[in-house]
Amino acid sequence: MDDSEAIAPAVESILAAARERGGGDDRLSVDARSLPEAFAAAEADDRVPVIAEVKPTSPTTEGERTDDPVSLAEEMVAGGAAALSVLTEPEHFGGSPENLRRVREAVDVPVLRKDFVVREAQLDTVAADVVLLIVRFLQEDDTDDLADLLAAARERGFQVLVEVHDGAELQQALDAGADIVGVNNRDLAELDVDLGTFERVAPEAPDDVTMIAESGIGTTEDVTRMRTAGADGLLIGSAIMDGPVGENTARLTNAERETHRD
Repeated sequence: MDDSEAIAPAVESILAAARERGGGDDRLSVDARSLPEAFAAAEADDRVPVIAEVKPTSPTTEGERTDDPVSLAEEMVAGGAAALSVLTEPEHFGGSPENLRRVREAVDVPVLRKDFVVREAQLDTVAADVVLLIVRFLQEDDTDDLADLLAAARERGFQVLVEVHDGAELQQALDAGADIVGVNNRDLAELDVDLGTFERVAPEAPDDVTMIAESGIGTTEDVTRMRTAGADGLLIGSAIMDGPVGENTARLTNAERETHRD
């Protein structure tokens, strides 16, 4: 791997911790709620399909939210979130599998497990509707193959969000069989955010792939920009967690409604 592909130290720390974590004792079997159907329901209700993220903290944000995750999740759903993302990574994001378990029991929308899965056994940590696989992380040593992990997740009933950052990673995701792809606008090498990333990558995806824009979406203008670029859904964390989460969720999920009104 050349220097241009290096991972930022903060991200390398996350990956190192992920390599050390174990998995569940028993193989899971999940009856997943459909993420594409949740997006379609939001569209039918004239809402922007948003995956709102319950994120206590992160290496790229300041401070920490100590609110009960279930209360936050319920406010997000009341604000119009089509789905939720719950951090289960403990060392860097303050998450836990128990948070996800409690949230999923409390809401009726799909719940994404936001963590850094690098081995099959880690899929069995906690039931969720969607799991995240990051192409960049699965190019490292001591990780399982993307296609094998994708297949293993589906065998358990999970839907899989495969995260990419550029066209080459998108092609790897498609070759592995991904049908839900997230484009991370944050560069894992420099941690810079550029919404143009989604605009460059998304047009390369087939029409039947569900495309999700991730990172850097903070305003209604950002929402409009990503939707215009072809985003079927948006994964939004900090812009919702920074302040009253219900109001923030409603503001972003109603962005297109307000635009049409103007």
